[in-house]
Amino acid sequence: MVITMESQTPANQLTASQPLELLRRMLLLRRFDERLLELGREGLVPGHTSPYVGQEAIAVGVAAELAPGDVVGSHHRPTGHALAAGLDPGLLLAEFFGRAAGYCKGLAGKHQVSALQHGFLGANGVVGGGIPIAVGAALAQRMQATGGVTVAYFGDGATNTGAFHESLNLAAVWNLPVVFVCENNGYAFSTRQQQHQRVDNVSDRANAYGMPGTTADGNDIEMVRTVVRAAIARARASAGPTLCEFKTYRIYGQYDADDTLSYRSRHEVENWKRRCPIEAYRTRLRARKELTDDAFAALRSSVEAELARSEDAARRSALLSPSQAARYVYADSDVR
Repeated sequence: MVITMESQTPANQLTASQPLELLRRMLLLRRFDERLLELGREGLVPGHTSPYVGQEAIAVGVAAELAPGDVVGSHHRPTGHALAAGLDPGLLLAEFFGRAAGYCKGLAGKHQVSALQHGFLGANGVVGGGIPIAVGAALAQRMQATGGVTVAYFGDGATNTGAFHESLNLAAVWNLPVVFVCENNGYAFSTRQQQHQRVDNVSDRANAYGMPGTTADGNDIEMVRTVVRAAIARARASAGPTLCEFKTYRIYGQYDADDTLSYRSRHEVENWKRRCPIEAYRTRLRARKELTDDAFAALRSSVEAELARSEDAARRSALLSPSQAARYVYADSDVR
């Protein structure tokens, strides 16, 4: 795979002077997934959905620090990373609906969707499976001297896989420009972090590979930006990889049919809802006199209108023909 500066769309060039855009993007991620859950119940989305609700500050905060030529690798909860990378909500919905207009012509769905034109290496249905892919992309950036950086997203459960440990070791040994971002929402499916590993912080594992490790509040978008900015600068300066752990929480279950109250309490869920990253940032901006109630209402309205247009376009797009289902499975002379 050739990764070049020209192949990337500079979808995220946000600065600290654009707080309302950061807030709008978090709102877009939230409402997209909430609507996706509803559409799944209507039978429009094949398979199950793993919502990103509650973790929006991480995807938007990281994306705000990236530059043209940078790429990101996602996991089985990809909607936040995809939208933050600049993917069109309508084309993303079309992909999830199995429509030919989708980014992968409806063949990839939620757990394999990719869009290299946006620097989005793709989702991955295998726990930890995207981490070595991201390391490979970082190696390509190094060999091609693009000056780009790769971000690898994964959860706390993935840090127990061989792919995680081998990838961090190789990235450190080869001094690759990759930032490892652990979105620690406290659970590997239904197993609490404290029950599947002895370290309190995933970032403690960084020392074993000779790289810096940082743990921060993943529900504070400004903290996310500060931490990842330093890691990206380090990678871009050929100083090697960093392991960034952001503590957060998924408001919904591992997937849409998951009965979360079988392994966590309602009190716990409600307590984390009060730490909502969107409301936290909204409160901060209001205190700074950078956001009024009318401005926030306008942001919500613009997001709802964008999603309505996107859903309408996705619904009207044609279904992929069954005859095309296996077209990209094998090499073919007309596939470029």
